[in-house]
Amino acid sequence: MTNPSRVPVGINPSVPNAARMYDYYLGGKDNFAADREAAEKIMALGPSRDICLANRRFLGRAVRHIAGLGIDQFIDLGTGLPNQNNVHEVARTVHPDAHVLYVDYDPVVIVHGRALLAGTDANITMLGADVRKPGSILDAPETKRLIDFTRPVGVVFLGVLHCLTDREDPWDVVATFRERLAPGSALIVSHLTDDAHPEVGEAARKVYDDVDAPLIHRGREQVARMFDGFDLVEPGVTHVADWRPEEAWEKELAGSEWWYVGVGLKP
Repeated sequence: MTNPSRVPVGINPSVPNAARMYDYYLGGKDNFAADREAAEKIMALGPSRDICLANRRFLGRAVRHIAGLGIDQFIDLGTGLPNQNNVHEVARTVHPDAHVLYVDYDPVVIVHGRALLAGTDANITMLGADVRKPGSILDAPETKRLIDFTRPVGVVFLGVLHCLTDREDPWDVVATFRERLAPGSALIVSHLTDDAHPEVGEAARKVYDDVDAPLIHRGREQVARMFDGFDLVEPGVTHVADWRPEEAWEKELAGSEWWYVGVGLKP
């Protein structure tokens, strides 16, 4: 587990953190007691580890798919703590020189991300920025150095848009990126929903009242709106296990109904 004596400046380890809770769900060690306590409350409500693993497996399938279409530069927004099958690891199985920009605003994530990338080349970078302010990402020097917006880009919002309230307008955030993207670019989204389990969803949201980011479940129509201006790749916006599973066990993971996912291409 993370050593409290090595906490980055500005971090309060007594406040549960969404990224560190996600790390705990996936079996990671970059978390504090408060994160584990909150995560255990969520895990008591359902198969959280399978739910998070299903989301991570979708990331790999989606990145491989769009890389196979020729996309070799990616922006991963709200990347969270490093785990298995990171975007650059998947993309570089197809394009060995793929450019990947990781973005997060959490100081712990930034420290760990930069440590992970320390031994890689200059075409993979960690940017400290807030997805709620897309202009600060699109116009950052790191972004301009690494990403060529005259060519197709893969933009990844994996499990991050449900941390934005309606007032923070996740649809406008996505649209701001879309306007900057060249034709042929791709959008990858995964988003939590409680359509199948509204009572459990309400209990989970109460746990997240004490976390540093809210939990906003949304329905399929609301998630589909995020793909306005994109052509959806088959099978469209669907539950996570139904999006092009590569292994039989991926389809059998518990909790698929908690995610709506999709991939869109800019015409």
